[in-house]
Amino acid sequence: MPRIVRGALLQATWTGDKESMIQKHERYAHEAAAQGAKLMLFQELFYGPYFCQVQDAEYYGYTELIPDGPTTKRMQALARETGMVLVVPMYEEASETPGVYYNTAAVIDADGTYLGKYRKTHIPHVKGFWEKFYFRPGNLGFPVFQTAVGRVGVYICYDRHFPEGARALGLNGAEIVLIPSATSRGLSEYLWRVEQVSHAMANGYFVGTINRVGKEPLGDDDFYGQSYFCDPRGQFVGPVGSPYDEELILRDMDLDLVTEVRQTWQFYRDRRPELYGDLVKP
Repeated sequence: MPRIVRGALLQATWTGDKESMIQKHERYAHEAAAQGAKLMLFQELFYGPYFCQVQDAEYYGYTELIPDGPTTKRMQALARETGMVLVVPMYEEASETPGVYYNTAAVIDADGTYLGKYRKTHIPHVKGFWEKFYFRPGNLGFPVFQTAVGRVGVYICYDRHFPEGARALGLNGAEIVLIPSATSRGLSEYLWRVEQVSHAMANGYFVGTINRVGKEPLGDDDFYGQSYFCDPRGQFVGPVGSPYDEELILRDMDLDLVTEVRQTWQFYRDRRPELYGDLVKP
C-alpha cells in the first residue's frame, strides 16, 4: 500500500495578542484534520509577532518551558483531538538553565505524546532580524522523530541557508523536513524557492515550509508567504501559497517516493566523508 500522508501548513497573519493567535491555529488545525490532514506545521514563533525586528526585553515575556509550559500541554490536547502530528514552534525558556532562551519547535505525535524538540541552530543578527538578542544557538543537534506518519525532522528559518544541517537530517533518516520561517521581503525572496527545494533534492526527502504573511507593527516590511511542500525530486507538490493572504495549504505526500528517489540518485552511497574534513574546521 502507498504511504500517502496529507500535510498541512498555515501561513497566518498576526492577530494582535497571544491567546487569539493560539485560538486561530487551533481552529485551522481542526479544519485541516476535517480535510484529512495527518501532519501539521505551525509558523516560526507561532503564538507571537516576529518580535526580532526590534531589540526589547519586553518580548522575553513570550517564553515558556517546553514541554512543561501551558502551550505545549494545550498543543498535546489538540494533537489528540485532531489525530494529527503537530510541529509547534515556540519561544523556549530552557528548564536546565533559567534565563537562557531558544527558538524551538516541539514535536507532538498524533496521540498527544510529546516526542521532543529541535532548537534553532543558526542565529542571525542583522537589521530586522536581531535574533541573538533573544536566542542562544541550539544545542540539540539535528534530531529526527519517529511519528505516526513517518520520520520527521525540523529546521527553522535562517537554518535553511546552511546545507550542513539539511544533510545531517537526511543522514539521520528524515523522510519529511519541516521548516517554519518568518521572512520579510528582500534578497531572500528569490532564495525561498531555491534553497529548500535544493535540500529536498540533494537529500531525497519531502520539505514543507511556511513563511508568514502580512505586515506586523514592529517591522517596516511585510512577510511574503509563498509556503509550500516539495518532493524528493525538487518539484513543488501543488501550487505555492499566496504571497499576501492567510492560507491553509494541504498537500498529499507519497513517502514511497523517498525510497524510489534515493535508489535512483545514489547521493548517500557516493558520499566521500573521509575527504570532507576541511568543511568542519572553524
